Amino acid sequence: MSRISFFLCALATALCAPSLGLAADANAILSRQCAQCHALSKPADASIDRLWTRKGPDLYYAGSKFNQPWLVEWLQNPRRIRPAGEFYFTHIKATPDGDVIDASTLTSHPRLSKGDADAVAAALMALKGPDDLVRKGAYKKQPVPAMIGAMFFEKLRGCAACHMDKPGQGGQSGPELYDAGLRLQPDFVYAYIKQPQRFDPHVWMPQLDLSDTDLQRLTGYLMTLQDGSPK
Repeated sequence: MSRISFFLCALATALCAPSLGLAADANAILSRQCAQCHALSKPADASIDRLWTRKGPDLYYAGSKFNQPWLVEWLQNPRRIRPAGEFYFTHIKATPDGDVIDASTLTSHPRLSKGDADAVAAALMALKGPDDLVRKGAYKKQPVPAMIGAMFFEKLRGCAACHMDKPGQGGQSGPELYDAGLRLQPDFVYAYIKQPQRFDPHVWMPQLDLSDTDLQRLTGYLMTLQDGSPK
């Protein structure tokens, strides 16, 4: 091997080494921390008991669900997306003013450094799930007037009973959606609304049986919601 070839080989090795170490660190974090609460591969157990007892949402299709820049930021500064936790009924208490969330029963998500967040986010984005779970290009990027979208969300389809499309406005049993355009990929939103039980066989979100036109409208409205501020 010539000196020039040897130098180029050594340089390539040096440049690749940090990324290899980064991937190893990400896998270690996923195994040590994330896997304690999240499914990183499709679970064999699809029973309702598993849904009731799981600690965090499944991540085996994270790369088809999240936007990577949002994921990097969230892993560094996590905040609760489901106000009442993964399973609503285990985190509420009765008061004279009605049921309220019992924050003392909820746990905080660990924070990652910028480097670890970058590495873990990249590893999660590689988890796509089954090929037919989220169809690329299903959402056609059709513009939706804000007033029509909000009415569709709040009145016609009752989404606001479980979800917030504005901070402090809407239900708390489902994940907040006022940052959906920052957090979620539109093809995932379309696929999940169309058939939520394909992602979670026993999930209590109803299948709305929307026409494709209405699915496009509702997805389009959610993609306009980009308020990332906590409530």
